[in-house]
Amino acid sequence: MSEAIQLLISSADRTVPITVQQRTWRAPGDAFRLIVPIDLPSVFHRVAPFPGVSSVAGQTEPWDHAGPTRNPQFDDGSQADEQLTEYTDGVSFAYQLTGFTNVLARLAAGVRGEWNFNPDGDGTLIRWTYEFKPLPGRRWILNGPFRPLWRRYMTAALARCVHVIEAEPATRGQR
Repeated sequence: MSEAIQLLISSADRTVPITVQQRTWRAPGDAFRLIVPIDLPSVFHRVAPFPGVSSVAGQTEPWDHAGPTRNPQFDDGSQADEQLTEYTDGVSFAYQLTGFTNVLARLAAGVRGEWNFNPDGDGTLIRWTYEFKPLPGRRWILNGPFRPLWRRYMTAALARCVHVIEAEPATRGQR
């Protein structure tokens, strides 16, 4: 069983959130069930100056409840520690990334990621937020020159995620 979850971010922290969103014709529950276990290297590609995910190590539990951990490995040789911190089936999940071995280690103590799957007509509005906890004196970098570059990375990854879920055969009663 997983250890107790130590949350990275509290309400007292001044964070730098970056949010992207995209619509899909998939129902919220279906989009959720296809995104949660998605193969990270298939959707998180390099978008300069950021590396892509090349593999995932150390995952010993299913990614279907709060608590499991894993280590995304990036194509520049760096890695991070990831833990699933929240899981509401069919609706949302959240995770935190810490222990970066790349430039993010010099900018942020870590990141809280959150995916929400909201009804949108017959489909879903997927909203993905990365909330950076800046190191002292680094907030201006994350909130300034870093922000548009990271948003571009997230937008590309979310578009690939939506492409993957829409390529899956539809279940009966769906488009």
